[in-house]
Amino acid sequence: MNSLIVQKYGGSSLADAERIKSAARRIARSREDGNQVVAVVSAMGDTTDDLISQAHTVTDNPDPRELALLLSTGEIVSCTLVTMALRALGYNAIGLSGGQAGIRTSTDYTRARIVDIDPSRILAELREDRIVVVAGFQGATEDSEVTTLGRGASDTTAVALAAALEARICEIYTDVDGIFTADPRVVPEARVLESLTYEEMLELASYGAKMHPRSIELGAMYNIPILVTSSFKDVPGTLIH
Repeated sequence: MNSLIVQKYGGSSLADAERIKSAARRIARSREDGNQVVAVVSAMGDTTDDLISQAHTVTDNPDPRELALLLSTGEIVSCTLVTMALRALGYNAIGLSGGQAGIRTSTDYTRARIVDIDPSRILAELREDRIVVVAGFQGATEDSEVTTLGRGASDTTAVALAAALEARICEIYTDVDGIFTADPRVVPEARVLESLTYEEMLELASYGAKMHPRSIELGAMYNIPILVTSSFKDVPGTLIH
């Protein structure tokens, strides 16, 4: 059985140093279980909003190219810190930007779409027995221009990489226990669903469930099981398949 898994950690799971170290320990446990691991990370906490606010302190109309380059730094910070935390635990790990990871995109700087993934660099690092940490939400054009994929698109990065690498599963770690029957903040008796089809998840996403629709479409297209679960506790989560 393919032992390669892709894990994605959202911004709330990486909001401070302790959470970054916790994510690194979870990645390390997966490695100890005999898996090759590629981890995709979002920017820490509210970093993306903060960067957008900073851009607007100097101009009312940020240039799309420079804005994409600025926003991409949020995920680079997470990527390097998670890699450092893994190395501090004694693991051989390497961080890669989206472009370094082979993610090629369209030329729409701040709302780009993934057009191709060349997984050769990631596969080479895995052959060297490294854990690979990839900055989500970003890629590069054929001309090496840095692009971002739109809000929430680290999910898409993770599932697209899982497809390109023919991973066994894509695990999405977040601040909730899984996909609920309703918003638990509004409906206290809402419960976590054990499993969903891609079609059911797409419908829930259209009603506001926190998953990027494009990631679900890619999961369905390439038949990649997606597990949505908590990064803060050990719970079964929701399997989308």
